[in-house]
Formats: sequence, C-alpha cells, structure tokens
Amino acid sequence: MTEQQEASQDVVMTRIGQAVMLLHGGDREEARNRFGALWAEIGEGGDAWHRCTLAHYMADTQDDPGDELAWDLRALTAAQTLTGEGMAGHRDALAVRAFRPSLHLNLAADYVKLERPAAARIHLDRARQASGVLADDGMDDGYGGGVRAAIGRLERRLREF
Repeated sequence: MTEQQEASQDVVMTRIGQAVMLLHGGDREEARNRFGALWAEIGEGGDAWHRCTLAHYMADTQDDPGDELAWDLRALTAAQTLTGEGMAGHRDALAVRAFRPSLHLNLAADYVKLERPAAARIHLDRARQASGVLADDGMDDGYGGGVRAAIGRLERRLREF
C-alpha cells in the first residue's frame, strides 16, 4: 500500500470516528446521515474494515430492528472477508478478531428485539466463544470487560424467553 493510500484510509476512519462521536453525543440523525454518505462513497466493494466499522455503527442509528439487523449483518459479512483463510497477515485482521465478539453480540441483541430467541442464542454463543481474544482488563468499563458484561446481561435476558 502506498503512503497516499494509507493516508486515504486514515481519512475514512477519521470520518467514521467523527460520526461515532455524534452518535454517542446523542445526534443519531446526523450520525446516520454521515454514515449514509460514507457508505455511498465506499459502497459494497470498499475496504472491508471500513465497511465493517461503518455498518457496525450505522446499525446503532436505526429505528427499525429489521434495519438494525441488516446493518449488523453487513458488518459481520465484511469482517468475515478479513478473517478467512489466508487473511491472517492482513493489516486489519487482528482488529477484526477483537471486534468479532461485539459483532455477534449486536446480532444476538437484534434477534432478541425481533423475538427470535433461537437465532439470538446462536450469536450469543458465538460472541462468548470469540470473547477469548479480548484483553482481560479486569474492569467492566474496559472494552473486554464491557463486552463480557453485555454478554452476561443478554444471557440473563434470554432466559426469559
């Protein structure tokens, strides 16, 4: 990859990060608009890590659970292109491995919202299995601890089904 291509990659991730800040700041509509514009630019054939990250956060801006599921499935599909055989050396493969538990957790939560507990349990099991790659940060507010805590909360919620 050339220096110019790497700089272009950084610009996309910066723009995704800016939209994520809007989302976390409570401006879902503007975040959704920015994610939509970025998706139109990078599209289905764009960089897999960009597609994965963008779709993962775009899902969080959706009002309809079916739309949220569709975006989370796009994120997982993009991630799978980076974790297949022969991709171990790809520059983003490690990041995707750390992201995978969250991707499956979000899918499990989507299926709970859609009242599809069997599908939710499948993805919750995959989230739990994939969480072994997360750092043991010893706190629930660290990324690894936060994902593991969310898995536990969703497990308890699924027992109600």
